[in-house]
Amino acid sequence: MDLQPVIDSSERLTRRAEWFISTQCVRGEYPESEEYRDRWFEIGIAATQVDRVVEFQRRWGGLVLPPSQDYECGPKMLHAEMPVDAVDRVGWFDVGTQRVSMAYSFSIGPAGEFGIDGERWVPLHASIEGWIESLALAHHASSYAPRIDTLRGDAIDELP
Repeated sequence: MDLQPVIDSSERLTRRAEWFISTQCVRGEYPESEEYRDRWFEIGIAATQVDRVVEFQRRWGGLVLPPSQDYECGPKMLHAEMPVDAVDRVGWFDVGTQRVSMAYSFSIGPAGEFGIDGERWVPLHASIEGWIESLALAHHASSYAPRIDTLRGDAIDELP
């Protein structure tokens, strides 16, 4: 696998996220989704869905991410996959190989949200760019902060 540094951003990312992608991520080999377009049309998948998958793969396919601290470390490599039930479940597609075996997958929702899909759909960020931004911010914080605390639930309400 020939790994190359990558910045490919048609939607603006922050300078921090662009730096993160160019220094902490690499692009691996990945299959082109374009070659499956006709087959997907034949089985009844909507053109807008196919276009979204092909565009995601063009922009993000093969991007190897460092582990995140949440969600079982996040997806390892981004790549778009048309789900088996794509005809019945319009709008969703899987977007990455998990780092560990788990009961859910990482997906893009109908409005472009990045989330996890298992027993139910749970959006985590408004977009894949939001996920990348969160990884960049977490990396930055862990590189410079002497201490990082994670607050959840009622503990957040106790902050001054």
